[in-house]
Amino acid sequence: MVNTRDKSVDRARGVVSKIVLTLALQGLTVTAAQAVPAFAVQTGQPCQACHVGGFGPQLTPFGRNFKINGYTSRAGGFTLPLSAMVVSSYTRTAKDQPAGSAPPGYGANDNFGLDQASLFLAGGYGHFGAFIQTTYDGVAKAFHWDNMDIRAVTKATIKGVDAVFGLSFNNAPTVQDVFNTVPAWGFPYTTSATVPAPGAGPILGGFAQNTMGITGYAWLDNQFYVEVGGYQSPSAGFLTHAGVDPTAPGSIRGTAPYARVAWQKTFPDHNFEVGAFLMDVDIYPGLIMTTGLTDHYTDLGFDTSYQLFAKGDDVFTLNARYTHEHQDLRASQALGAAANIPQTLEDLRADASYYWHNKVGLTLGAFDTWGSTDPLLYGGATIPRPNSSGVLVQLDGTPWGAGGSPLGPRFNIRVGIQYTDYFSFNGAGSNYDGTGRNASDNNTVRVFTWIAY
Repeated sequence: MVNTRDKSVDRARGVVSKIVLTLALQGLTVTAAQAVPAFAVQTGQPCQACHVGGFGPQLTPFGRNFKINGYTSRAGGFTLPLSAMVVSSYTRTAKDQPAGSAPPGYGANDNFGLDQASLFLAGGYGHFGAFIQTTYDGVAKAFHWDNMDIRAVTKATIKGVDAVFGLSFNNAPTVQDVFNTVPAWGFPYTTSATVPAPGAGPILGGFAQNTMGITGYAWLDNQFYVEVGGYQSPSAGFLTHAGVDPTAPGSIRGTAPYARVAWQKTFPDHNFEVGAFLMDVDIYPGLIMTTGLTDHYTDLGFDTSYQLFAKGDDVFTLNARYTHEHQDLRASQALGAAANIPQTLEDLRADASYYWHNKVGLTLGAFDTWGSTDPLLYGGATIPRPNSSGVLVQLDGTPWGAGGSPLGPRFNIRVGIQYTDYFSFNGAGSNYDGTGRNASDNNTVRVFTWIAY
């Protein structure tokens, strides 16, 4: 006779392991940046007017206002609201990846691949605008719906203060955000699924493309930003047809509230921003509802950014965020996938960029994730905790960010090289998985080409 409880426990453990990995991968893949030439043609401005370094997604103050105003600003009449993007790369890790961990069709090391190819519907007019992306994942060899942000906006003047009020219908918390400090648009702006990734991160970054939400916002005096809204999980059938795994991280019970505040101060050659964000969610892990319980997560984050536009078109930027996550894992414990109910997860990230003549850039990023110890939730690690840390360096060049491409105003390209150095990985710096593998074995060199049209 088959023990149904044992089967549920095995399923739960497998699902939670996949959830943990998916949170890490979502936190990476959602940050694959979007540089949309359709917007450049619509506004009559080169890419560097909206983007630091002449390529997405780091937004300048002009680019932030364009997005907040619903993608509606335009220089003239009708322009074709379509764009395309292709990202390909070569990756090499310090040591071969463990057997069975590489994506199907890829080797244990030295992988060339098409990371993604995307088509965008991107444009706006009057009070309405949209940014809609569909993507072919060249590593998974599958299509899926990608970032979506559909807006309705209006403007008003209240007691002499200019204001923008808007609604955003989107499929990922923070994808509607205009600052490069949040999970959707944080550094690194492009990555690949062919390289190893840490196995834990705040759940806020795991809701990309597997939720739908509506948020309302106000932008006051070009300084104060306030946003509130809620997110729900579409049906498993819908997500499956959209090319998204409906079990990771699971199904939201009811509506999960989301809130965002930020203050920006802009001067002629530099600007400063400080803000906070909050999401509170109850979730059935892996769509398993047999216990009647949910896991509860509260993510509270703080962020800041700084930009300096110096003489000679040199640009310096700084972005940072800290996220505290409180977890109440009643469902996971009942399913045998977590030993403890109360847990915490902390995540700290920062990056600094310098762009010479807004064309050649050097970015240094640092990341540190740490949290509670749990022998079931992090059972594959020698030290069962989520700790991972390291630095990432990127050197890139964008020759036509200011325009002048020989293939016309829609064409833009960025080439670059990244190096990731891990200090700790999935719990420890050495022998983190019990097989003698060290965090530094995952150190990665990635050379990428990123084309937009």
